[in-house]
Amino acid sequence: MNQTKGNKYLFPLILVTSLFFFWGFVHNLDPILIPHLRKAFLLNDLESSLVDSSVFIAYFVMALPAGFIMRKYGYKSGILIGLLLFGTGSILFVPAANTLQYVFFLGALFIIACGLTFLETAANPYVTILGPPETATQRINFSQSFNGLAAFVAPNYIGKMILSGKELTAAQQQAMSPEQLNAYLSNEAASVKGPYLILGIIIFIVAVIFFFTKLPDIKHEEEGESGVASFSGAFKSIKLRWGILAQFFYVGAQVCVGSFFIKMSTHAAGLSETMSTTYLGIFGLAFMLGRFFGTFLMRYINPRKLLIIYAIICSVLTAIAIFASGIIVVYMLIGIAFFMSIMFPTIFSIGIEGLGHNTKIGSSLIVMAIVGGAALPPILGLISDATQNIQYGYLVPLICFIVILIFGINNRNSEKNGLPKSSVN
Repeated sequence: MNQTKGNKYLFPLILVTSLFFFWGFVHNLDPILIPHLRKAFLLNDLESSLVDSSVFIAYFVMALPAGFIMRKYGYKSGILIGLLLFGTGSILFVPAANTLQYVFFLGALFIIACGLTFLETAANPYVTILGPPETATQRINFSQSFNGLAAFVAPNYIGKMILSGKELTAAQQQAMSPEQLNAYLSNEAASVKGPYLILGIIIFIVAVIFFFTKLPDIKHEEEGESGVASFSGAFKSIKLRWGILAQFFYVGAQVCVGSFFIKMSTHAAGLSETMSTTYLGIFGLAFMLGRFFGTFLMRYINPRKLLIIYAIICSVLTAIAIFASGIIVVYMLIGIAFFMSIMFPTIFSIGIEGLGHNTKIGSSLIVMAIVGGAALPPILGLISDATQNIQYGYLVPLICFIVILIFGINNRNSEKNGLPKSSVN
């Protein structure tokens, strides 16, 4: 890539990278919303896990429509639609809080997630082709690092605005009059209005900036191979098929570990809700640092090998978190955040590698696999409710990391069997 071309791509790359921060920001409010709404609506673990389900079902429903729109109208159109949905869903938190209906919160989250589906379907492949192919995995990991920055900012600066720190026992709730209980629940629900209203306004401003910014037309570059894009053509790629499976389990693992972090901290380690929120911020910081450090290591270690190493480490840390007790459990979860941080972008980059004119279809299919974040947390919630032990529920992410390990090993072996080798070395 010559200097002129590199300069042409620099500002669009910066602008698109900002999207990674915004969707990371709202995703990392979900672990705050789960315990918050659990209190506000007196939910059990299974019911509260529907927060994740409402978000990640949207990815499954909207990924193909998002891919279709972008194939027909381009990346910029997809980004604009995504931002409009994102902003609308955020502002809908205000009437949801006013009505005190849990289903309305789930509906607002679903609309936000529909917008995020468009953004992720567009931004992930767009970043991989805004530069030399040999640095595609490093580039997407760098952009995704700002997702990690959001994982630190959201709980530390917004989470404490949402969580009141008031934790009533069952006996205290029963001792309250209906009027007192309703006032308590109303105050809990109302605390989300300000943060989400501000977020919605910011997202609409970002949409205006994108509308007036000219993004490079790189359609010709991603269609370097002749042919018509098709699902059958995309599915011929073993990397894509394995990438879809691995992404399903990775997102499931990430959501399980993060969304129940506060529950694990309060029950397994005995921390207060406020202190757990502080540690959740450290969890996000570890995730961010892991992304930057992993991106650096990829200059010297093949991304596939690094994925295998990190999957082994995450499996060990999860096993310890299941059977340990006290603050060590929290430390293990923070360690998992650090080492799982590179998994999504690395799996994504490997999965769409070599798809050519089928890149947008492949991107849509891998984004659909994010539905793992809807399917697997309820299983964790069921195990937790059935055993009355949240730690046993973490068998779910343990299995997920083992699947990712198999993905890494299988992809490495496929190269030895004569399939196209990655351009990332």
